Amino acid sequence: MGIRQQTVRLSKQRIPPFRLGAVAIALLLGAPVWAQRTGPLPAPERPKLEEPKIPVEEIIRRFAEKEAEFKLARDEYSYKQSVVVRDFDDRGRPEGEFRRNSEVIFLASGERFEKVTYEPPSTLTRFGVTPEDMHDLENIQPFVLTTEDLPEYNIVYEGKQAVDELSTYVFDVAPKRIEKGRRYFQGKIWVDDVDLQIVKTRGKAVPDIRGKNSENLFPVFETYRENIDGKYWFPTYTSANDVLRFSSGPVRMRILVRYTDYKRRDVSVRIVDSEPAELPKKPPQPLPPR
Repeated sequence: MGIRQQTVRLSKQRIPPFRLGAVAIALLLGAPVWAQRTGPLPAPERPKLEEPKIPVEEIIRRFAEKEAEFKLARDEYSYKQSVVVRDFDDRGRPEGEFRRNSEVIFLASGERFEKVTYEPPSTLTRFGVTPEDMHDLENIQPFVLTTEDLPEYNIVYEGKQAVDELSTYVFDVAPKRIEKGRRYFQGKIWVDDVDLQIVKTRGKAVPDIRGKNSENLFPVFETYRENIDGKYWFPTYTSANDVLRFSSGPVRMRILVRYTDYKRRDVSVRIVDSEPAELPKKPPQPLPPR
């Protein structure tokens, strides 16, 4: 993170457990190196434009079908989620924090719920976490582009690019239109050229919301997936390091989201425990519609 942004290495094999080392922990706690960044995440390397062996339209159709399968499959998994949002003062020093740990679980009745295990009072001072932010956390940052979603987006093939050990197709994705009250993704996706599933996402949730008395702005983020069960690629890590340009002035912010300990209802599949269990602070809450 910070100048040395930490990412998840992608490969066909099971990826070793993602652990925050001493340097990453220091950065998460607000080491001065964070203050040295003055802009959003650097632009990724431009993909090499080469025509794929099968038509682009066929690639899009196939990966959208795979994404639809994955969306249903993910609903059969429980997992842990940790969220940290931080803001910074004008000198780039950490100022406030929002932290929320939760578990998506199955009740004895079979219903799927989110149980918040730790959420101390927010100390953010320059902005707040809004309902739109929580919606984006569940639906936009772990972006899934299914067959049902295709008519809502313009999807442009940009070429092939290696992402660590993977060969991927790169697509630019943008909503065709913005309907009031709805949230969309705008940015790029990297699709594995064998499994035909999204393995990386970079972009932002749109639209930004500006009113007479309030502004709700959203950062550029990156999300990485890992192949957890040998079939589907699950989101495991999201980060954002951006400057929100409010009318009152720019505000530096950071987000770190980790999705861990995936377990299917009938078969346990683990990544790594997020952190020691906390006593529940809130009763389980129904998951919002995707």
